[in-house]
This record gives sequence, C-alpha cells and structure tokens, in this order.
Amino acid sequence: MVWETKRYKAPSKVPYTKEQIRDVFKRHETNGDGQLSKEELDAAFDELGAKWPPFRAWFARRYADDNGDGFISIDKELSKLVDYALELKYILH
Repeated sequence: MVWETKRYKAPSKVPYTKEQIRDVFKRHETNGDGQLSKEELDAAFDELGAKWPPFRAWFARRYADDNGDGFISIDKELSKLVDYALELKYILH
C-alpha cells in the first residue's frame, strides 16, 4: 500500500481522452488496409491496459462492428469503438 506524505504523493490516475484512445487504435492499424483486425485490436487493448485484451477485443468487435465482417473500419466504425473504450475508463500509465 502506498501512503501519501509530504515527500511522496501517489501518482494521480488520469484517464485517457477520446483523442488519445482514437490515436491508440489508429496507431495499431499496422497493415494499411484501413481496418482493425482481431490481432490489431488485441494489441491496442493491451496498450490501453486491459487485463484480458483478447476478451476486450472480442467485445469491442461485437459492439462496434456494424457490418459483421469481423473488422473495425477506421473510416466508418472507429467512433463507436472509441466510445466503447472510453466507457471502460482506462488510465494513462
């Protein structure tokens, strides 16, 4: 347990902003096809600090994949994915 004293203060818990989350997802779209695959989503949720990134990626696809193709389109579905991740209140680390 960390105790706050005059000399030491516990680090504050700063949540990701919508723009920061959007940047994380865009950064993990690595193959240039304009879509986030399962593996890319896993890596993005790992960076965000998810305890079980594959689980979060699965739920994210179910939540944001409007056309059911198994991918998240950067152009059409990213906003919905960002809203989902924002609700999870990930903390900057």
